[in-house]
Amino acid sequence: MKLSHFGFELPEELLAEYPSENRDESRLMVLNRKEQTIEHKMFKDIIDYFDEEDVMILNDTKVFPARLFGNKEKTGARIEVFLLRELNEEQRLWDVLVDPARKIRIGNKLYFGEDESLVAEVIDNTTSRGRTLRFLYDGSYEEFRKKLHELGETPLPKYIKRDVEPQDEERYQTIFAKTEGAVAAPTAGLHFSKHLLKRLEIKGVDFAEVTLHVGLGTFNPVEVEDLSKHKMDSEEVFIGPETVERINRALKERKRICAVGTTAMRAVESAVSSSATLNEINGWTNKFIFPPYEFSIANCMITNFHTPKSTLLMMASAFGGYDFVKKAYEEAVKEKYNFYSYGDAMLII
Repeated sequence: MKLSHFGFELPEELLAEYPSENRDESRLMVLNRKEQTIEHKMFKDIIDYFDEEDVMILNDTKVFPARLFGNKEKTGARIEVFLLRELNEEQRLWDVLVDPARKIRIGNKLYFGEDESLVAEVIDNTTSRGRTLRFLYDGSYEEFRKKLHELGETPLPKYIKRDVEPQDEERYQTIFAKTEGAVAAPTAGLHFSKHLLKRLEIKGVDFAEVTLHVGLGTFNPVEVEDLSKHKMDSEEVFIGPETVERINRALKERKRICAVGTTAMRAVESAVSSSATLNEINGWTNKFIFPPYEFSIANCMITNFHTPKSTLLMMASAFGGYDFVKKAYEEAVKEKYNFYSYGDAMLII
């Protein structure tokens, strides 16, 4: 398929600036692939679609406060620094994006915090906006990480034009987040409340955790018409033995296995064995899923409503069927569903 197949008109007012008041009270569109039906529900109604020993795959990655603001030496120019990836713990080297980039060259120093207690030196250019920084800080590694948390803010997506508010620190994080390393939330998981998880647990639904640290590459625009030529950025992924055992048992027993989000789906599809079961993995994935694609593990998927021509929309279309998902998106625009990170959800069964 081509990039142009995934374009559609998305009214700007449908891009959600704020989350729903309660996590599990966002809207839910249910797509039944077999019946080719579309239902309109509330997210908490999702419990009606699952039975005992069905499995939900949750991405337990935790977003860290990746956006910092510093001042350039001498000029004092305000520079945004977006932490992407720690390269070396001992040397405190980080892959970052800087904005505005034209002002930041190798050898420049940036100062952070009112007391300027954290300093970073630019030691390499990686891309037009990418830089490698060496952080200079008098203190242990634990104190350095604590300082990053103090100075950093929740990395809301760029489409959200408002300032970060106190509620964002909690709401732009799933309630099952525990393994820090993501610079963006696995947003399908944001709809789960503690109450809903408990109700699912009482019903006998099983939970299997994977870790895929979401990077900004997930949201990079596709710039080639031929999708086979698009390269995804690598993201760190971990699936342990307990999750493998749980999911493979459900596969054998033909239970419903639901990937909560595109990141959970990418994680399991990156660890498929030659016999179409799940393997353990501790490494990196740059898997790009677009139609046509044969899925091996999950037979059900929860996902948000994505922006035009995004890799996330392509994966949802591969799973739900291109024509069916296209029809559902037309319905979502017509019915004024909220899109993107803080938006509403879709369940594909």
